[in-house]
Amino acid sequence: MGNFFHAVGDIATNTSAYRNAIIVAVVLLFAASGELIAEKAGTINISLEAMMLAGAFSAAIGVDITHSVWIGLVCACVAGFLVAAVQANMSHRLPADQFVVGLVLNVLVLGLVGFLTSSIKPKSAVVRRVKIPLLSRPPLLGPALFDQPWVLYLVYPLIPLVWFLIYRTRWGLEVRAVGEDPNASDVSGLHVNKLRRQTIYLTGLLAGLGGGYFLFARAGKFEDSLIGGRGYIAIAAVIFGGWTLKGAIAGCVTFGLIGSFVLTIPSLGYQGIDPAFLAIAPNVVTIVAMAVFAKRVRQPGALARPFIRGLK
Repeated sequence: MGNFFHAVGDIATNTSAYRNAIIVAVVLLFAASGELIAEKAGTINISLEAMMLAGAFSAAIGVDITHSVWIGLVCACVAGFLVAAVQANMSHRLPADQFVVGLVLNVLVLGLVGFLTSSIKPKSAVVRRVKIPLLSRPPLLGPALFDQPWVLYLVYPLIPLVWFLIYRTRWGLEVRAVGEDPNASDVSGLHVNKLRRQTIYLTGLLAGLGGGYFLFARAGKFEDSLIGGRGYIAIAAVIFGGWTLKGAIAGCVTFGLIGSFVLTIPSLGYQGIDPAFLAIAPNVVTIVAMAVFAKRVRQPGALARPFIRGLK
């Protein structure tokens, strides 16, 4: 028992563990913030994984060609938007099932990116770390939040911007109305499916940006396994957070901590734990969290329900 608590103490006081946790939490937060807006409108984007992977690949191509990280991030947003455009128009312009479309896109993008990567082999690298004076001085959380690759700091203005968009704009009010009762919204003159498409476009931009961020903040080199199911974990974070922004942030940080601590255990020299178990631990926690919280929080009234005018 003493060894167990000693191990827990080592992990809980490891600065690198917190730094890596925040890096992982932020990539989830980019995707989850867009997914939150889309789910507020009543749609679920299973293709979040494809958006993030396409974004990471395009960011690698962009920086390889231009040697500009900013252009790489723009390419990431464009790639995420293109995947989102297919998802949005197939699901909310044509009568295609949004879950089927999302799964097909995930498989298609994974295969396409894997094929292109073997042929093109784009080169990229982790961007430089920027330390913010004073704010980075507190132990553990200071370096984790304010001594990171500079692309991470893009998430700080994103959070208040998403909050303002959802809760302080007319568009956000219309989106929430569509997600609660699309038929009443349609009678009131709102274009339900148009609003839903717009939220998916925004999700694609943010998820693509998240994929590009993860490439430049942690991976450095693109591989088709880079995202590794984090799109699904971002969806789980939205559910975990009860379809609120602060809840989604808490979910992303929780999953980030779990994933980071799992990786920290072997690096500190603690053996005897099956590596396969450590690899699946974050996904197991994700499934458990969805099972526990999905029924305990109130989801948008029309979540995952397609809208066809005249049908209830």
